[in-house]
Amino acid sequence: PKTKKPHRENFTFTITAVFSILQSPSIPDLTSFFSVTNKVIEKKEVSFSQSLSRSAAMRTIRCQLLLLSAAVVLLCSAVVFVSAGNPIRNFEWTVTYGQIQPLGVKQRGILINGKFPGPTIQAVTNDNLIINVHNHLDEPFLISWSGIQNRKNSYVDGVYGTTCPIPPGQNYTYKLQAKDQIGTYYYFPSLGFHKAAGGFGAINVLSRPMIPVPFAPPADDINVLVGDWYKTDHKALRAKLDRGHKIGLPHGVLINGHGPRSPPTFTFQSGKTYRLRITNVGLQSSLNFRIQGHDLKLVEVEGTHTVQTVYSSLDVHVGQSMSVLVTADQPAKDYRIVVSTRFVKKVLTSTATLHYENSDGPASGEIPNSPKKISWSIKQALSIRTNSTASAARPNPQGSYHYGQVNITRTIILESAAAQVNRKQRYGINGVSFIHPDTPLKLADHFNIPGVFQVGSIPYAPPAQPRKLHLNASVMETDYRTFVEIVFQNREKIVQTYHINGHSFWVAGMDLETWKPESRKGYNLNDAVSRYTVQVYPRSWTAIFVALDNVGMWNVRSEYWQRQYLGEQFYLRVFTTSNSLRDEYQMPEDSLLCGRAKNMKP
Repeated sequence: PKTKKPHRENFTFTITAVFSILQSPSIPDLTSFFSVTNKVIEKKEVSFSQSLSRSAAMRTIRCQLLLLSAAVVLLCSAVVFVSAGNPIRNFEWTVTYGQIQPLGVKQRGILINGKFPGPTIQAVTNDNLIINVHNHLDEPFLISWSGIQNRKNSYVDGVYGTTCPIPPGQNYTYKLQAKDQIGTYYYFPSLGFHKAAGGFGAINVLSRPMIPVPFAPPADDINVLVGDWYKTDHKALRAKLDRGHKIGLPHGVLINGHGPRSPPTFTFQSGKTYRLRITNVGLQSSLNFRIQGHDLKLVEVEGTHTVQTVYSSLDVHVGQSMSVLVTADQPAKDYRIVVSTRFVKKVLTSTATLHYENSDGPASGEIPNSPKKISWSIKQALSIRTNSTASAARPNPQGSYHYGQVNITRTIILESAAAQVNRKQRYGINGVSFIHPDTPLKLADHFNIPGVFQVGSIPYAPPAQPRKLHLNASVMETDYRTFVEIVFQNREKIVQTYHINGHSFWVAGMDLETWKPESRKGYNLNDAVSRYTVQVYPRSWTAIFVALDNVGMWNVRSEYWQRQYLGEQFYLRVFTTSNSLRDEYQMPEDSLLCGRAKNMKP
């Protein structure tokens, strides 16, 4: 029978859809898969029919039908590709309060699945992580993923500038991907000073089987979470900060949640080599890690395989992670693992036991001393370099990206300050002390909600009076695919560490005194280590290079937690005018909404 000829545009399908879906994050079911597909198709960027001859209408229709069928097959294959090539790992977490006493005093801790610290996430490069978090606390809870870059998806970054917290009694499912990453990371609660009560844990991202690792497989892979600790309840600490007071020095140091009264034990077999993944999950203290009678061979720092240098001890600053190889090559007995605070007059120390399986006696002898001088620490930090010939997440060598030859598009100088604002203690960067608005910045940006923040509310360099602070929801504008130099200038008497969400960066240089343009002469432009958290020594500077290749709203913060809580942070808006899914994913349809975005639709 005769029928009306279909219009060519009815069969429009976009090449963009195919490639966007192939590059998309985890799509756990067909419904959400085709939901994403339909949104891309609506763009109608490239029509197959437009490239065909108008003179053969019937042939055009047949070709379109054939191509449409092939495209559907390809897209269905993409579902298989996503699930088979990039496995989905599901996690069910329940967050509760529970009684803990790591320093011998009973206190309220935050547990995940009843554990303190929380469960370890084991993953492989490009794995999709589906983490369903049930909040059984009496207040909102928000969890962030330190070092996981959340490529093109800052909506799930887990800090209040991007993500709404989980209300009490409710749950939310985070969908993350360890895209092109390997190494040692961790998660932590980012809201309400909850980090002082626990809720943190390790994330290990292993290399894919076809990617060579520059050392032999260890006998075991062991996480060692270290950090300072307060006996005071986290709500009391938070209330003190809210009143504008400092919280003082911590009371002790923990190793995997244990204090000096109940030291943990790590069992080794003689002759075997073990990988220790060390992360400082504390609130403010730089720590030194060492093992009695044993060397530490550094092999990885925050996702970068390093030159395999042997150390007797290593500094691990707040928020930092590293992997060392330790060989059980000493007489079979017990040895002390020692962690102590650095750069403070009153040194806090905690120990664990390295136990040989065939040990014939307890640990004995003096505890090895930690280094004292800042110059020693700077020298060690500069000795940590990238293994340029090793592969990381991809088969190409880490040194194949010549960061030292890329033109710098902007230099940003960031200087911290402490001051009183309205008779309360505050901290800030470049004269601005950050305050959280009523709506996450990323949601306000997405929905074009006015009055939440102003781009450019923090300058690219310190003002004439950097120690005179004012309050603002500070957002710094940067352009996508630019390459910037950031200098952290520390004029204070304490060590600080800084973290940038969504990115890693090259630590080009550090030194005492004030940074000047001539300081670039001392930069390492060949094999500087790439990491996501960097220290800045007292009255010193640190310079980093960052490739801004991840569109979104990204937190830049001090890891000194009371300073972060009282304003020493801001957000970096990596911006592009493009609406392509190749640059940034759409907001997840199940996103939690709050503040002035509460009644919006993703």
